[in-house]
Amino acid sequence: RRVRASLFSKLAGEQLDRIDEVLSLIHLKDEARRTAGLLSHGQKQWLEIGMLLMQAPKLLLLDEPVAGMTDDETERTAELFLSLEGQHSLVVVEHDMKFVEQLTQGRKKVTVLHEGRVLAEGLLSDVQANDKVVEVYLGR
Repeated sequence: RRVRASLFSKLAGEQLDRIDEVLSLIHLKDEARRTAGLLSHGQKQWLEIGMLLMQAPKLLLLDEPVAGMTDDETERTAELFLSLEGQHSLVVVEHDMKFVEQLTQGRKKVTVLHEGRVLAEGLLSDVQANDKVVEVYLGR
C-alpha cells in the first residue's frame, strides 16, 4: 500500500485476530492500548519482536535482545524465543551466558566468535570448558 492508503485503512477481522495472537505471544495483550513510549525497556523489545513476527519471517537475527532487561524480562524473553521453535529460525548474538543457557537448554549448538572468526562451537558446556575460549574471554 501507499502511505495514504496505509494511514486510512481499517483492519479486517483476520488481521485483528493475528495482532491479538502476537500480542499474547509477546506478553503484551494487557498493554495493547498503551503508547509504545510508556512501555518498559523489556516490553519495547518484545514489541519490536512482535512487529517482526507480524511479517512471518523464516529467520530472526537478534543482536543482544536482552541487554538492559530485568532478570524477569530476560527469563520471559527466553520463554518467548523457545515458543518460536519450529516456526522460525533464530540467530542470537548475546553475551549473557545465563540467557544463552536458558535458550539452549544444554542441547543446542553455540558458536563463539573472536575477531570475526569461529573460536569454538558445540554445546554450551563444552564451549565454556574450551581452553581457547577461557584464554580469550577470561584472560588466563
